[in-house]
Amino acid sequence: MKMAGLNLSDDDLWRDSLDGIRDVLPITLGVVPFAGVFGALAIEQGLSLGELALASMTIYAGASQYAMLDLMGQGVPAWSIVLAVFAINFRHLLYSASLGRRLAAFSTGQKVVAFFMLVDPLFASAETRAFKRGLRPAYYFAYGTVLYATWTISNFIGALFGSLIEDPASFGLDFILPLYFTGLVIGFHRRPNFLPVLLVSVAASLAVWFTIGSPWHISLGGLAGLLAAALLSKPGEEVDHG
Repeated sequence: MKMAGLNLSDDDLWRDSLDGIRDVLPITLGVVPFAGVFGALAIEQGLSLGELALASMTIYAGASQYAMLDLMGQGVPAWSIVLAVFAINFRHLLYSASLGRRLAAFSTGQKVVAFFMLVDPLFASAETRAFKRGLRPAYYFAYGTVLYATWTISNFIGALFGSLIEDPASFGLDFILPLYFTGLVIGFHRRPNFLPVLLVSVAASLAVWFTIGSPWHISLGGLAGLLAAALLSKPGEEVDHG
């Protein structure tokens, strides 16, 4: 099979697909309860199953969807909810800018779908795959499809049976999100200038949190880290990504 200028055998495609499924399965263990709690909370906030499906299948961004529910519960104006979702999802622009350089094997249509499916764990795994073996569509879409299906199906399970869990916090489910993001960040610890970039990003995020407030600490903290990485990099240098 020829794909964006590459001649790939069926064995290559099958191997890439299996690698993608293998890499995403451990992630689904954290996604299932995280997505299930969202489904339960969405129904509790008054969303119908249809509205829940629309939100999960189109927005498809867990952190911003949680923020959306929280703001809906506070009765804030719709424009504030949209702005908050945009602020939290702004990091995906940074993801796209970085990952876009790795999609040489993707057609234009595949790139469109790839950017829609781009969420935190897929970004981390795709970057790692690109450095190690090169990133091809079979790997990316196998990983992304399993993750997308897990999120949406778990939402429905949570919506249907979430009422059986009287206090989600007693199970530590509210700790899943920060633990999950911490794991993603640590996965990049071998990258050049990891520690100074991380410290700058954390410091900026905390400063924004205590001054401007949530959710801007996410986007502005990420931008501060990006600026630090740009200042610390050397033009034209060859980087060993491990």
